Amino acid sequence: MGQLTLAAAGSVISLFPIAHAGAQEATQDAAPESASATETAPAPLQYEVKVNAPGDLDELLEKNLDLERFRGNPRMDREQLQRLVRDTPEQAKNLIATAGYYTPVVTVRVDTTGAKPLVIVDVDPGQPVTIDKVELELRGFDPTPPLAASEPYDTEALKRSWALKTGSVFRQAEWESAKRALLREVVQTRYPRAQLVDTQAVVDPETHKVSLLVVLDSGPELRFGELRIEGLKRYDASIIRNLDKIRPGDYYSESALQSFQARLQDTGYFASVEVSADMSSILNEQIEAGQESQQADAAGAAPEAKPANRGPAPLLPLVVRVTENKQQNVSAGLGFSTNTGNRAQLNYDNLNVWGTRFKSAITMETKKQAAHANFYFPTTERGYNDSAGASFERSDISNEITAVTTISAKRNWGGTNLERSLTFEFLSEDKTVVGLEQTRSKSLPLTYAITKRSLDSLLFPTKGYVINAQVGGALLPVLTDERFVRVAGKAVYYRPLGEKGELIVRGEMGALGSKEKRGVPAVYLFRAGGDQSVRGYGYQELGVKEGDATIGGRYMLTGSAEYQYWFKPKWAIAAFYDAGNAADTVKAAMTPKSGYGLGGRYKSPVGPINVDVAYGHAVHKYRLHFSLGFTF
Repeated sequence: MGQLTLAAAGSVISLFPIAHAGAQEATQDAAPESASATETAPAPLQYEVKVNAPGDLDELLEKNLDLERFRGNPRMDREQLQRLVRDTPEQAKNLIATAGYYTPVVTVRVDTTGAKPLVIVDVDPGQPVTIDKVELELRGFDPTPPLAASEPYDTEALKRSWALKTGSVFRQAEWESAKRALLREVVQTRYPRAQLVDTQAVVDPETHKVSLLVVLDSGPELRFGELRIEGLKRYDASIIRNLDKIRPGDYYSESALQSFQARLQDTGYFASVEVSADMSSILNEQIEAGQESQQADAAGAAPEAKPANRGPAPLLPLVVRVTENKQQNVSAGLGFSTNTGNRAQLNYDNLNVWGTRFKSAITMETKKQAAHANFYFPTTERGYNDSAGASFERSDISNEITAVTTISAKRNWGGTNLERSLTFEFLSEDKTVVGLEQTRSKSLPLTYAITKRSLDSLLFPTKGYVINAQVGGALLPVLTDERFVRVAGKAVYYRPLGEKGELIVRGEMGALGSKEKRGVPAVYLFRAGGDQSVRGYGYQELGVKEGDATIGGRYMLTGSAEYQYWFKPKWAIAAFYDAGNAADTVKAAMTPKSGYGLGGRYKSPVGPINVDVAYGHAVHKYRLHFSLGFTF
């Protein structure tokens, strides 16, 4: 238990004359009681409260004093007010002590010259108490003898993580938070049964210093055991086992459990997932040890001493409890995009088609119509996610009409922070440019992509970056009308500016090398403009002019800078400047078309909602842009 020495200076109370007799009654949490009940209850006494205290102490008192809590209570009378006024100095001192002031002078007086009594609370907090000495005693933390070669726990780093440093003001809330943080850091690692066995904060009111003592016992070092699966009925156990990166003998780690659980939830096979370590083996061991001790006492013999952290600790079974999703699911949705117009979508998913996940969708938009069907294989033991499928897409963008049929196979591996993929495709494309003849091309490209993420949040990022790079092409004269090599990259950077501001910088580039551009599928050429590109221009409006149409170019370069100011936790205004272009020459691509404007941001449950009004400088027009979520 924490030991605390408190000291408080005297107080002065000045009241309007009222009669009072008897001992103090009622607790702080009890509602004031009227002196007597009459047939006609008197009107409640109305009064005001004014707190004069420096810094944040006025807010602390206004939120917690009984004077404020019971103001306006229908049972308030002069006697009850007198009791509250009398109790206020001691209550105020206890509240002020939590902020680090242990020798305050609190004066309470009542001004009756106005229409309502005014209770005035004056506070002189005095000198704050500062931390003079911190003693952290860490017990245990020794590896179990059979595992003596194990990496030792870094107790020095644990001590350095202690939040309350000498010389800082001692506050009760920070003291409790620091103890919880210290314990949490330990129990999330190989010592999940660690405990705080003693904590003390001893205040010297004369020197305004406090000495802190924290004694933490690690408990036994624990490791994971074999995997146990519960609740699996429809799907193969390999779906779970192949995602398990925890091996028997690994140190207990809460973060490892959470990562495993997140990977299982992302598969789509399960409605709920719980990953935990079975602590019952430790509890059974403690019960058996207690029974042995009782038997030894009954026999008059001393039991063999077993230090808390000695002897091999049992391995903790790794338990996965799942509730499976329905095998088949049909869904539909309606939407709108300022890029591609109105949208209607129909989805059909089946989680067990020949041992794979089958996902399909038909999407009808004003400027695009698409259908796709893909088979996703369970993650392999080496962490590969393989898929295969086919798709068809027709689009009418800037008077260029394309119809593309694709058959593809893809391998994806890595985690959220570093993701890589290899995609092999066959494309057959029909393209019509308004006013020109229709062309047909086919291609067999291979593309490698890598994405690096370092963000504080995937849903609402405010700090960090994302970088994506792609390289590929169709290099062999097999099912390919025009061989080509293509590289592309994009990045976004987030940086907080002040307490409420945020800077977002984006950039994108691309280049294509081929003998002829004719024969390269349009999807591998470059265009710019739209919600996620250069605002102020239509979707993929920036490119190479060919007749009355805009088609893709060999090169593309865009950039954007945006400042967001969050005037409320969920609402922000934004100012931005975008620039970029796509062309068949590097010089033309580096001659940017600019757009700039203002926007609003809202943090919805499904991601940020962005509404922008942008002015396209090259076209001298304003354009509305709407987008939902963080896309990259």
